[in-house]
Amino acid sequence: MKIAILSRRSQLYSTRRLVEEARKRGHHVSVVDTLRCYMNINAQQPSIHYKGENLAGFDAVIPRIGASITFYGTAVLRQFEMMGVFAVNDSLAITRSRDKLRALQLLSRKGIGLPITGFAHSPDDIDDLIAMVGGVPLVIKLLEGTQGIGVVLAETRQAAESVIEAFLDMQAHIMVQEYIKEAKGTDIRAFVVDGKVIAAMQRQARPGEFRSNLHRGGKAELVKITPEERSTAIRAAKIMGLNVAGVDLLRSERGPLVMEVNSSPGLKGIESATGKNVAEMIIKFIETKAKTPPKHQG
Repeated sequence: MKIAILSRRSQLYSTRRLVEEARKRGHHVSVVDTLRCYMNINAQQPSIHYKGENLAGFDAVIPRIGASITFYGTAVLRQFEMMGVFAVNDSLAITRSRDKLRALQLLSRKGIGLPITGFAHSPDDIDDLIAMVGGVPLVIKLLEGTQGIGVVLAETRQAAESVIEAFLDMQAHIMVQEYIKEAKGTDIRAFVVDGKVIAAMQRQARPGEFRSNLHRGGKAELVKITPEERSTAIRAAKIMGLNVAGVDLLRSERGPLVMEVNSSPGLKGIESATGKNVAEMIIKFIETKAKTPPKHQG
């Protein structure tokens, strides 16, 4: 097969591993810088151009689209879809999962366990917003934040009021969530491929930090998840419409709670912690779903 990987840099760990495993299995792989793509949108023959050449003949595309380029990245991915190329995660699913508020509302509607979450626009509603999530301590999250950036733990009411008011004054969109004390600075990343959890790791925040993101110095290790955690992760990915997803869970007294469903989960942490060849599993999934178009006769 001919596979395109939408990625800003070919040397990123996840991109490099996907290239390695695809080539091992005999596929032709091209890493395409998403922001260098430009599109010819027409009804007869939509196309994508890249550095002066027409990108054609691909059987599958693996989107590794960073959060900061979601708008342009999903536009490029839609163009591939218009050209009949199989997308590992389609543009609609990525857009849905990247809108954190929309994602939580969709998960909530389907009965998925979540931390109690408040959302408001006016500073006049701060008192009720804090009460809504059970008081302090509480977590304040920028909707546009990634990798733990823009996430604040407010341990006192004064701190909570000050931070929320400051964000709202800046016209920033924020969520306010209950703090799950019993999680003790740990969360679980369940890696879902094609409706199955193929690997799971537990992430522990470094001392003095409550965010367990590996980019923030957190440590990861192999973890055995419960049937309920497995089911929750699979359902969350399905609700988002994602074939490949990293589902972040908290262990709480009322069961697993979904924090986020990531449409471009990194491979380094999960492969290192579990010893599993996640990149190969993604390529095998593509082989079962992407159909090579028949060659024209004559």
